[in-house]
Amino acid sequence: MRIPSNKVCDIERFAYSELEEIYNRNEIRTLLQMLFEHFLGWSMAHFLISKNKTINQSDLLKLNFAIKDLRKGKPIQYVIGNVEFCDTKLSVSKDTLIPRPETAELVYLIANNAKEHSPQHILDLCTGSGCIAIALAKAFPSAKVFATDISAEAVAVAKKNAECNHANVSFFVADILKKENPAGESYDIIVSNPPYVREMEKAMMHRNVLDYEPYLALFVPDDDPLLFYRHIAEFASKHLRTGGKLYLEINEALGNETATMLQKQGYRCIVHKDSFGKDRMIEAAKS
Repeated sequence: MRIPSNKVCDIERFAYSELEEIYNRNEIRTLLQMLFEHFLGWSMAHFLISKNKTINQSDLLKLNFAIKDLRKGKPIQYVIGNVEFCDTKLSVSKDTLIPRPETAELVYLIANNAKEHSPQHILDLCTGSGCIAIALAKAFPSAKVFATDISAEAVAVAKKNAECNHANVSFFVADILKKENPAGESYDIIVSNPPYVREMEKAMMHRNVLDYEPYLALFVPDDDPLLFYRHIAEFASKHLRTGGKLYLEINEALGNETATMLQKQGYRCIVHKDSFGKDRMIEAAKS
């Protein structure tokens, strides 16, 4: 089935018929507005007052394919190729996770805690799209910000994002499980949003996450869910400066276990809840 005409009202009706089994009407309207903004540069207001206007054939085809992708469960961020995060626009691809609001909360926690201390060296491990590193580079423009990821493809996306947002970040391909420190620095802040979803939790996840977001950046074994946190904690114990802090986004179900592991490694921990009241972040200082 194709969109019956070039009129905006027909495109809207087509979108509702194609997506009603997946999204509610308000969600579909929001998705349509995002598509029109991306492909045609229309504002929300312009979209709302232009239902009887027609668009050209090229834009119609783009919208047709985009709606078909949404019907397959492809996230809107991958359809349009970008996402808003901490007042920046970031490119995303099949090689990077889509930055989440809870990750933005982690950035705001760090920025608020460190604003009086002006950190000079910051490291973001498992950087993905570079969202954390770029946001912190903009929050602390005098700091040297470094970021690593095991995926060369993700690092390429992150570098592009930093350039587009005029953020001064040095990126490296490195494996935290090997405790690599390619920048060769010590740090005031080390932060990471590593893989933390257990294999057993797949059943609770939406299809659009499982089908489209990179497995490597999501999952850990059921029998070792703190794999990355343990290695990050060991790395940070060697490379954090005196008075430095380690910040981690965590699995909401493993807050106590993660804090206990860190305490055994000599950290003083505070578990922070996100805006939904879930254990989502840990702030850790070396005792």
